[in-house]
Amino acid sequence: MTWIIAARRTAVAPVNGAFRRLLVHDLAAPVIRACLADVGLDPQDVDEVILSNALGGGGNPARLAALAAGLPVAVAGLSVDRQCAGGLDAILLARALVESGAARIVVAGGSESYSRRPIRLATDPDGGPAVPYDRPAFSPFPDQDPDLHDAAWQLAQRLGLTRKDMDAWAAFSHAKALAARSRLMAEIVPVAGLSFDAFTRALSPALAARARVLVGGITAANAAVAADGAAFVIVADRPLGPNPMRIVAGQTQGADPAEPGLAPLKVMAQALRMAGLAPTALQMAEVMEAYAAQAMACVAACGLDPAIVNPDGGALARGHPIGASGAILAVRLFHGLVAGHGLAAIAAAGGLGTALVVAR
Repeated sequence: MTWIIAARRTAVAPVNGAFRRLLVHDLAAPVIRACLADVGLDPQDVDEVILSNALGGGGNPARLAALAAGLPVAVAGLSVDRQCAGGLDAILLARALVESGAARIVVAGGSESYSRRPIRLATDPDGGPAVPYDRPAFSPFPDQDPDLHDAAWQLAQRLGLTRKDMDAWAAFSHAKALAARSRLMAEIVPVAGLSFDAFTRALSPALAARARVLVGGITAANAAVAADGAAFVIVADRPLGPNPMRIVAGQTQGADPAEPGLAPLKVMAQALRMAGLAPTALQMAEVMEAYAAQAMACVAACGLDPAIVNPDGGALARGHPIGASGAILAVRLFHGLVAGHGLAAIAAAGGLGTALVVAR
């Protein structure tokens, strides 16, 4: 068996906000230290750090985070990039290391400094000037690599979701997060003076109606804002600490890259089957809200009870620090699941889906 024995995160700050001067390891290190302190572990007890990062310039940021957190120099650090899914995938990799016997204590999660992301330039093989670009390709086939805003709007149209429907989902996410603000502070490690998610607000229908249109009915109100943040858990081979949570099942799979918002559907169902659970047996579900349309599609298609989904608000009310977002879902489960089973699920560009089932 593998256990999550500690879980913490920073607040989430919109790009160029409170964390604008911080690098990936600046965000990660205090969270790692807090996780260790929560269960009384010494840095010497850590065998590995697995860190998800999507926007950095390489260089193994997991190693930088491990050193900045004061871990032994023997901890090499492993960096992964599965875009939005990477934070959950880091936890699944940690589980695999522990189950194989290769490690006993692994720190896993993600850290993203959207504000300090490097400028990307594509070189010209014929010697012309380098051309700036904002994101890499997520499929080698252009017709299967849609702009993510466009893909969300196509999904909304396919499901018959109106802008009003999506705005209502987003407003409810903000309302839940506002109501839970004091409770959420228990999982947040204050960094740069910020101890709560800075983007959360009272999103009224009138305010949502004034939001900037991205494409069609997809707006700045019903799409998650780009953000900075970090989140980590400790995966262990034994139930240490006062409130361990068991990892029951987990899976990552690829799906149609042209429909990234639907990628989690198959893997959510498969993870539940592996756990021997029906969706109705869950007590809590954390479903990524990169877009309201994507979250609504996953909840409906999986047969989840909306009352247990993102009970303290989701990414629409926080923001989306890409490499850390999956790990934030696991942190939310750790602090929100009192008893029974919980599910975390996330979609990623390129048609990737990851799901994690836990129990307490």
